[in-house]
This record gives sequence, structure tokens and C-alpha cells, in this order.
Amino acid sequence: MTLDDFIERAAAWEVDAVELTSYYFPPDFGAAYVAGLKRHCHLLGLEVSTTPIRNTFTYPGGPEREKEIAHVRRWLDVAADLGSPAIRIFAGDAQKGQPEAEARRHCVECIEACAEHAAQRGVFLALENHGGVVAEPDGLLEIVRAVKSDWFGVNLDTGNFHGVDPYADLARLVPYAVTAQLKVEMQAKGGPKQEADLGRLVRMLKDAGYRGTVALEYEAAEPPLVAVPRYLDRLRSLL
Repeated sequence: MTLDDFIERAAAWEVDAVELTSYYFPPDFGAAYVAGLKRHCHLLGLEVSTTPIRNTFTYPGGPEREKEIAHVRRWLDVAADLGSPAIRIFAGDAQKGQPEAEARRHCVECIEACAEHAAQRGVFLALENHGGVVAEPDGLLEIVRAVKSDWFGVNLDTGNFHGVDPYADLARLVPYAVTAQLKVEMQAKGGPKQEADLGRLVRMLKDAGYRGTVALEYEAAEPPLVAVPRYLDRLRSLL
């Protein structure tokens, strides 16, 4: 489906907002396309909660890093034009032969290189706990504590920590969350995927004072057009 099809589907399911992920924009889109998406959402009573993008911020200084920074700055502009309060960003994997501590330092530098533009556009840079150098909470917290910007925070993905106790790992990051993606499955170290305790996850968010949108990011095996309405109902009752 197109993003417009997705917006129609979300409205039919009576959600409050949609994430409009960069992967699904046409490759040659322009300002008119962005304005059209914003219009479509508004007419159907939907907000745009987040604009997730894909990037790598572990490059040392040079052309590759500058390309990634320019990419993120461009999407800050797109998000601002959509009325989206945040873009989801990644840290990325360490480059070949690069110590992870150095890779995280590069990530901090890249985020700070984008932070002024984020502040000017009023759009958060929300770093996701998405593998690579932020696969574990300590790595992500190292970046979070180093970046100096009021327009930076965490995109908390509840399915992306795979330590001994993923719930405990998530609890350490919730206070820094500016956006949240809730998955219906979790997987602890050495174990199989299991149904997430949605009530526990929602309580965790509430106890930390999180008041933003909770996005259902569905990746389980059951067909989404069957499963998603059921999970939306469950989340509504919990939220």
C-alpha cells in the first residue's frame, strides 16, 4: 500500500496518529507530496506522531559522515513540514576495525551537528535502541548523557533489547523517551520470542511520566490486517 493507503487504513481503525516512515516515500517526492500527506492526515483527524528514518552516524569525519548529516537535516525539514514532532534516527554499527566507544563518540558528534537545525525546526532527534553500538542500554545511555541538546531524546523500541531482562533494560531508558514504539513480542537472551506483557510496558511508560504517542510497531507472524485491530483494542484499554 502507499502512504495514502496507510493513512486511510489508520483512520478506519480510529487511531490518533500515524508514523510516516521515510522508507515508504516515493524516491522523487517533493514539497507538494509532503503537503498532500499533511492535508490527508488532517482531513481524517490524524496527527503525524513521528517520522522514522534510516541513517548511520558512526562514520569518522569525511564525505560519508557529511552525507549522513545532510540526510538527517533534510528529514528534519520534511518532518517540520508534516507537523511531525520528531524523526527517529539510528546510531548504526561500528565501522570496520573501529572500537565501539569511538563509534559512539562519532555518533554524539553527528547528533550535535544536527541539533541546531533540529532546534530551529522544532523537531526532536529521537535515537532508537536499534542494534549496533546501542544494542545494550549502557551504550545508548553513554550517547544520551553526552549529547547536549534540548531537542534530543530516545525513541524507545520495546522489542529491541535482548538481554537477560529486557524489561529492566527498557526501564533504564524510559525517562529519556520522547517517542515510543511498542512491539507485541520480546526476546530475552538465549530464549525464544514471547508475547510481550503489554500492561507492564504501558505501566512502565506511565510511571516514568511519558505522555507522548505510543506507536504500535507490528512485526509478528500473524497477518497484520488480522492482528493489528486486536492489538489496538488491547492497547486502547490499557492506555
